[in-house]
This record gives sequence, C-alpha cells and structure tokens, in this order.
Amino acid sequence: MNGRYYDDMIGAIVAAGMRPMITIDHWVYPQWMMRDGGWANPSAPRWWLRYAHQVVDRFARYDPLWVTFNEPVMNILQQVNRGEISPAAVPIMRDRMVAVHTGIYRHIHRVQPRAMVTSNSAYLPAAEPLIDAELTDRFMRHADFVGVDNYYAFSLGNPLAAAGALPKLLSGSLQKAMPRLPINAEGLYYVLRYNARRYPGKQIYVVESGMPTADGHPRADGYRRGDHLADLVYWMQRARADGIPVIGYNYWSLTDNYEWGSYTPRFGLYTVNVLHDRSLRRIPTDAVPVYRRIVARGGVGPHYRLSRAPEGCSVVDPMASCLEPVG
Repeated sequence: MNGRYYDDMIGAIVAAGMRPMITIDHWVYPQWMMRDGGWANPSAPRWWLRYAHQVVDRFARYDPLWVTFNEPVMNILQQVNRGEISPAAVPIMRDRMVAVHTGIYRHIHRVQPRAMVTSNSAYLPAAEPLIDAELTDRFMRHADFVGVDNYYAFSLGNPLAAAGALPKLLSGSLQKAMPRLPINAEGLYYVLRYNARRYPGKQIYVVESGMPTADGHPRADGYRRGDHLADLVYWMQRARADGIPVIGYNYWSLTDNYEWGSYTPRFGLYTVNVLHDRSLRRIPTDAVPVYRRIVARGGVGPHYRLSRAPEGCSVVDPMASCLEPVG
C-alpha cells in the first residue's frame, strides 16, 4: 500500500471540506494470496485483518466513513466464475468475510469511536431478499448505516428488456451485458424504501449509482447520462421527503475506469479513451453541467420535471412497487 499517495489524496479531500469514504476491500488481492487458495485458506481472515488494521490505523485520523467489503455477493460470484474458489467453498468465504467484517468494525470503533462503518451491498432486483437473508443481514448486525449500490431496474412493462443481455450475463461476460441491462431512475426510490423497511433505524447511504454505456456510445434506450442523473437525484429527494433516512449519495463515477476486466462499460461523468489516448484526457459528458448545477442548488429544485415517467410494477421490489407505486 502506497500510504503517502493516499495521505495526499485523502488530505486534499478533507482540505476541500469533504468527508472521505474509504473502502478497505474492493476486490483487489495479492497474487500470492490467490495462489494459496484465497478465502478458502484458513489463514485468509488473519491476512485480511492484518492489512485492514494497517489501513485503519493510518487513515482513521481523517475521520472517514468506512466500507469494509464492496459488494460481498458479487465478490463471491466473480471468484467462482473465475475459478478462484470452488462452489463448495462459497459458504466458507461468506462466513469468513462476515467474521472479518465484524473484527475490523470493532477495531475501527476502538481507534475512531464515533466512526460510521458499513459494507455496501449490490442491490440485485428480485433476488435481494434471498441475498439479504443469506449475507447482508449478517453484515448489518455490525454496521452503523446501510450502504447500497443500485444501477439496474426491471418492470412488468419491459419484461423482455434484458433479453439481449441475458445470454452474456449467464456466460459470465458481465462487462458486455452491463450497458444493455435496463435502467429506470425510480428504481432507486424502491431500493431506498426496501432498505428502510428491512433495516429500520439505520440511515442509508447510496455508495454507488449511475449509468453504464458501451464504449461511450449512446444507450440503445436513448436515456442520456445527464437526464438520468437528474432523475436519480429527484427520486432520492422524494425518498427523503417521504421520511426515508438517506444521508448521502455517490455517483459512480468521476471518470471512466477499468470495470469488470474491461474498458467497455463506461460510467464516468468524464469519458476517457484509455486504449487510444495516452494523455488520458478527460472529456466531459452531458452530465457534467447537470452535476454542477445540482451541487450548486442542493438538488434538482421543487419544479423539476422527470425526463421519464415511472414505470409500473418495478421488479426491483415487486410486491411493494405494485401495491404502493410511486407516481
């Protein structure tokens, strides 16, 4: 870990008047660990905690928000898909991740008593209740707030919208499938409401949310990044107005980056042609002025009109969205 690099980065964030958020585990592991069996190795929790203690002890002085594990369920699925662990080892990896989350949660609070700690879950439409029962609920027993990521949404009005992406998704080519999966901004409202009901008393932070495109090309559904961003903020404000305890929102991401083993999925407010532009010039998308306007105004404003009306019966939270639709 290059501590001085992160000292400079985090120090600049604090100097600008912002509170940093530090994710300890975002799926990057040393090769020697994976060669030795990764999470299937009984020593894995000890290795991870030794590293995590160093991170926490160095950066707790900045009073950051903490995320222990990024999207645990997707971490597990990707390691299975890549053959890094066997399907039989999934319960072992799950249990060990929960145990080390609990361990580092306690250590963080020893060195930063008023810390805010979570593990952000990847909200998967329709499947979320099953995932939560097996994994997320266990993480939330030692969490100061709910961290959630949300990108995709399905509805009964577009049941075939994911048909083109499904074969690639099932084959493990998620980087090719992501830009073709359906999105609708009101799905974020249902995600927030679902989590507020499942974890009453806990505040909610949207750790990741945004729009994927393929190599920076327009989406086939015609949804523009700036319109989608403004719609997302509208639904977040709507959730807060309805009493859902949302405390923060991170847009993913500032620039395009290396996503799921590929540069194809683009999420950035600024696009970057990594493969053909050595200068890595940041080219603003149409969402940049929208983002700046939202920050300057503290939201989209009371007279904002959605660029897309909400769809009926979102599969993000099937029963509740059909019985209690937003409109």
